[in-house]
Amino acid sequence: MSSLSWQQAWDLAQPRLQAIRQSLPTFPHATPRVLRVGQLDAELLDQELLQILTDPLAKAIGLVKSSYRSRFDPELKLLVHIILYKFSVWDLGATYGAKLQNLRYEIPITPMTGNLTPSGLPPRTLWAHAAATILIPYLHSRIRVYALSRAWPDAPSFDVRRRGWTALMRIESAHHVLSLASFIVFLCDGRYRTWADRLLRLRLVPSQSNSTRQVSYEFMNRQMVWHAFTEFLLFLLPLINTRVLRRRMRRAASNISRAKIIPSFVRQPLGKLDVPGPTDKEEAVERRGKYWSLPEDQCAICAEDASFSITDPRHDMYTFRSLTEPSSSQPARSDDSPRFPLQTPYITSCLHQYCYVCVSERMLRAADEGEPAWECLRCVAMVLSADRVDADTAQEARTNVDVDLDEASLKSEDFLTTRSE
Repeated sequence: MSSLSWQQAWDLAQPRLQAIRQSLPTFPHATPRVLRVGQLDAELLDQELLQILTDPLAKAIGLVKSSYRSRFDPELKLLVHIILYKFSVWDLGATYGAKLQNLRYEIPITPMTGNLTPSGLPPRTLWAHAAATILIPYLHSRIRVYALSRAWPDAPSFDVRRRGWTALMRIESAHHVLSLASFIVFLCDGRYRTWADRLLRLRLVPSQSNSTRQVSYEFMNRQMVWHAFTEFLLFLLPLINTRVLRRRMRRAASNISRAKIIPSFVRQPLGKLDVPGPTDKEEAVERRGKYWSLPEDQCAICAEDASFSITDPRHDMYTFRSLTEPSSSQPARSDDSPRFPLQTPYITSCLHQYCYVCVSERMLRAADEGEPAWECLRCVAMVLSADRVDADTAQEARTNVDVDLDEASLKSEDFLTTRSE
């Protein structure tokens, strides 16, 4: 088809298009649909805004006198609510929550004449709406507090106070029933949110016809990610044995020396005087555990269990010494009995004695946790076995320990003498 035929078709369609354009102004327009959730969200936002503005005032009044906060709380809410109503509904025709939802109040009647408020609504309607939503709830709360403070519910049935309380309860019940019925109707037609709006025919409509309801899900996504992360941690943490992890980290830290940290090409130019190697005083003396100085007739495991913390060796030694060594301000024990005596003593493969219950529990725990063996608290050696202690075994163990300590002290003295020369 040529361009000329297209032009002829366009010219022939012009009368028909013109007739359609003329009929559009009289064409019935569809009323915009207002989401129910938007109207309910607007009410919740208004309540949150009222609470946010009232709390600082209540705290400020509470600083003057603590009883003022609870005493004048209804008046504070009344004052803040009136101010918000004046600058929102009276001047703009919508509450601040409704403005955030792109809604405003409208009366579906013929064009209004006479005096109107800045929002374009009749003042009598807004006065009645303010009385129903602000003044009546305030009066109800005040009357209820006054009745409870004067013990109206406990008065006799023939008393005027009891009759007034009964009438108040009936009014509350009628209000609840009316609010429930109005809310059910609102869920059906979505026109009037509360009974006051329905009575005064104040309806929430979109303030802009071509606006879309945009919702940001960024905060929701962040909350979901954080919730999933915390759920994963709650699932993972019970599977991690923190005791074994802490023990392995402590063992790895104790095996690290300065010679292992500093590379050899840096250590050689510095020399032995600047960078001490592994032949220090700590490595010349035999490796010692946290409770190496505990007397042999006491259980190191009992001392560790009685200490305040098992993670800080310095704190353990301080606690141990404070428990075992008598202070200058306190008299020494008259009976000189050990604080952590051995109960059914067992001697380990490293020739140190512990209670049977203590050493068996530690060895079984190490086996359950997958450790090769349990470390002795006195010499940090791996405990491979434990046997019942008799008189001969105990005497032999004490002799061997004394000999080992003497040899270690002699080695330390020789090393220090050689080092000083």
